[in-house]
Order: sequence, then structure tokens, then C-alpha cells
Amino acid sequence: MSVVDLGRIKEIAIYMKLQYTKGWKIMEIDVKEWLNREGEAFLEDIGIKKGDVVLDFGCGDGLYTIPAAKVVSKEGKIYAIDKDIESMHKLMEIAKTKGLKNIIPLHAKSEETKINLESESIDAVLLYDVLHYMENLERKRIYEEIYRILKTGGLLSVYPKHRKSDEPLWNLSDMGLDEVIGEINSRHFYLQKKFYEKLLHNGNYNMGYILNFRKK
Repeated sequence: MSVVDLGRIKEIAIYMKLQYTKGWKIMEIDVKEWLNREGEAFLEDIGIKKGDVVLDFGCGDGLYTIPAAKVVSKEGKIYAIDKDIESMHKLMEIAKTKGLKNIIPLHAKSEETKINLESESIDAVLLYDVLHYMENLERKRIYEEIYRILKTGGLLSVYPKHRKSDEPLWNLSDMGLDEVIGEINSRHFYLQKKFYEKLLHNGNYNMGYILNFRKK
């Protein structure tokens, strides 16, 4: 290999390192802005309010749980459910640093579809960026459980990332937005409103559709 080739490889490596570092810095800024205020504003816009009891289904490390806990305030509470126990530990560490005491973690086993909450006890459910992990039958069972735990008229807010026209992936890759809406409407919900909003996905700002359903 020539000296020129070695020099070019070093240039590419330096460039990639700079781009990687730049990407992480942008992500850190986005997450900080989101957790400090932008996330609260987003959730207020979609209908979360002070005093609500909310379930964040598939909460991960809490990028929606944390701002939701701030919005509902001490008068409300957030149930945060996920299969990834390490992410939930991280979420609770963040909650502790922010002085949030209204988040209740619920660890779900990988094979479970039942939600361990009382019937008609929840004001709103966030189902954000999780549907692509579920096969058709599992999604139907989850919709049934959400229907059970929601109060009449309760809110089901869905972010159907990774459908056919939005970075398609896994079990949503062949479904369009209208098909997602139809699937959920068929489970005794009705679409109340569709938003196209700036929100956080994998630590970066992203534009996406939010679908707000109500329990019939």
C-alpha cells in the first residue's frame, strides 16, 4: 500500500470520527431540549394534562415518560412498562435526578401481552414507536388490553414509526398509515385527530404522524 493510500485512509478515518462525534453532540442537544421543555409541550399538544394517569407502553429509557411525568404533575402518575429491564433502570435513575416521584415502573416479560393494571383505570396510553416489534396477533391482544384499562373516552396516542412510507421495518413494513388507522379502529377505538409533529426518535428530532384515538 502506498503512502498516498495510507494518507487517504487516515483522512477518511478522521472525517468519520468527526461526523460520529458531531452526530452524538446533536443527539445530546436534542435530548436535553426535549427533556427540559420540548417534550412537555409536545405531550400537552396531543392532550396529556395535569392530573392524568398515563401508561407509557414500551417506555424504553423514558424520553416520553419523563416529560409526561412533568405534565401530569404530582396530581397524576405515569406507569412505565417495558421488557428491557436495563432501560427501565436508566429511566428511574433519570427520574430520581429530576426529582420525579410519580413514575411507576412495570417490567413486562417477553411473552406477556396482559397489562397488569385495573380495568378502566387509565386516562391515556402512549404507544410510541413500538408497533413494528409486534406481529398482527400480538398487536390485536395489546389493543384489547389497552381498551380494557382505558376509561371510557380515554386517549390512545400512537406513533406508528417504521410503517411502509416511514423507514419501513419488521412488522409494519408493509402497512400504510390508513391501514394502521383501520386496524386500530377495528378494535373499538375511533380516530379523533391526526397530527404531523416534530418529535424525538432514537435521540434525534424527527417529523412524524401521531394518531390520537378515543375509546368508544
